[in-house]
Amino acid sequence: MIVFESIKYKNFLSSGNQITEIQLNKSKSTLIVGQNGSGKSTALDALSFSLFGKAHRNIKKDQLINSINAKETIVEVKFHVGKSQFKIIRGIKPSVFEIWKNGEMINQSSHAREYQQILEQNILKLNHKSFHQVVVLGSSSFIPFMQLSTSHRRDVIEDLLDINIFSKMNLILKDEVYKLKEELKDIDYKISIQENKIETHKKYIKDIKILNEEVKEDKLNQINDAYHEKIELENRIEHCQREYYKNIDRVEKDLKDLHDKKQSNMHSMARVKSKIESLVKNAKFYEDHLECPTCTQSITKEVRETKIQESKDEAKTLQRTMNELSENSEGIENSLEGAISHQEYYRGVMTDINNDEKEIKRLSTFMQKLDKEVKNYSSDDLNNANTELGNMVIDETDLKQNKKDLTETFKYNSAILEMLRDTGIKTKIIKQYLPIINKFVNQYLQVLDFYVHFDLDENFHETIRSRHRDAFTYDSFSEGEKQRIDLALLFAWRQIAKMKNSISTNLLVLDETFDSSLDIDGVENLLKILYTLPDDSNVFVISHKREVLDDRFENKIEFIKEKNFSKILN
Repeated sequence: MIVFESIKYKNFLSSGNQITEIQLNKSKSTLIVGQNGSGKSTALDALSFSLFGKAHRNIKKDQLINSINAKETIVEVKFHVGKSQFKIIRGIKPSVFEIWKNGEMINQSSHAREYQQILEQNILKLNHKSFHQVVVLGSSSFIPFMQLSTSHRRDVIEDLLDINIFSKMNLILKDEVYKLKEELKDIDYKISIQENKIETHKKYIKDIKILNEEVKEDKLNQINDAYHEKIELENRIEHCQREYYKNIDRVEKDLKDLHDKKQSNMHSMARVKSKIESLVKNAKFYEDHLECPTCTQSITKEVRETKIQESKDEAKTLQRTMNELSENSEGIENSLEGAISHQEYYRGVMTDINNDEKEIKRLSTFMQKLDKEVKNYSSDDLNNANTELGNMVIDETDLKQNKKDLTETFKYNSAILEMLRDTGIKTKIIKQYLPIINKFVNQYLQVLDFYVHFDLDENFHETIRSRHRDAFTYDSFSEGEKQRIDLALLFAWRQIAKMKNSISTNLLVLDETFDSSLDIDGVENLLKILYTLPDDSNVFVISHKREVLDDRFENKIEFIKEKNFSKILN
């Protein structure tokens, strides 16, 4: 059982920089009141965000940050499961996601999505969808069980009955069956090749027996030479192809990089040359002018000589740079020649490959011609051929045995896979619990003063009959009647969860449930259910009906809005 202890948050939605903290297991029943926009539902959104990274209501993540402070949004929830104490911390600007167990943070080396899976699957045993069916019943952004798709209804019930492990096993086994199917295809292909080899070899042996001994040696030698030449060419083609495809991209890249380097070096040389020419002009100016042409002031000899010498010194330095760039240019040109040579080499390699392939075709035609000309082989050839045939048959037998073993494994896993499908073992378990689920739902419907017979089948389709046995669907009822069904399902789910010890929790939040479609009798009947909940339950009711509910709860929390920030009234 998950026992939620506390939730605290700051800079979350309308809450400011001061921490808001709510004890979740303090009282059996707590009424949360306040004006519209005062922050009543913020705690629920904070709880949902801390556990699942998204709010209860349909609010985008970046909209959860308090719009005034615009940073340092932080939410922290504490709970325990058995003897293990947990703390979840989540934040925005900066981003924070931490899971603490018994005072130590669980390793965050995994991806955030995997970290979330650890929280939901290994700790909470609860996902966002189930959270909204077992823990929360709200009027805002809430999709009742009866309005879920069939697949989503199945997910909720599988979580409740703690049988989603079969779905996980199903996915794993699907992958395994797929691999086995591919292995069987592969081994069938190998068997087919082996059978063709055997048939070809049998024909070869048959030919040996009838071939002419006199022409055997020369023709066989030619065939053997052609075969080895063919093998050699095939190996060479394979080697050349590997070499070509391994290196051609690198060679092309090197060639491009060298062209880029050449261009860059040329630009540098042009810049240096321009600077040298400017310095020469500057020196020439001071050599030719005894006075400033602009202000007509005379230029002293010392100044002229200093300026001329400075220009010459800087020009010498730049000339050395120019020489280095020129040497670099020669090196680049040499490298370019080498790269072009490599490119031409690999293009020649591809030409050689094409030529070798033509030669292989010629050799194959030649070998076929010789094979027809050969009339007989020696007994040694025949013995060797028979030995090789025997080895081929053994290999074929091994392949067929392997196929048999794989086929048996495939059939076994396929049978298990069939059992793990939605229509298999899960449906059998669901069928066992359906009478109990329907019993609980109908009991709660009676408490809520709604006398119909509710029946959910294994396909999660409902049949609702009146006292007169008239059949209805969920959609055919009024909003108030629908809400009674939703409430009955909520409490039934909690009963089942407690029985299965699957997603059982102390916390129950009713968000504006009393404010929607329930009439006075409905309110009283719902309160009657709440009063009968186990002592380890902690119910929070968010409502505007303060005048009706004020004295019906052990504890009360009132939210107010002060200077645009939500806070709890002390």
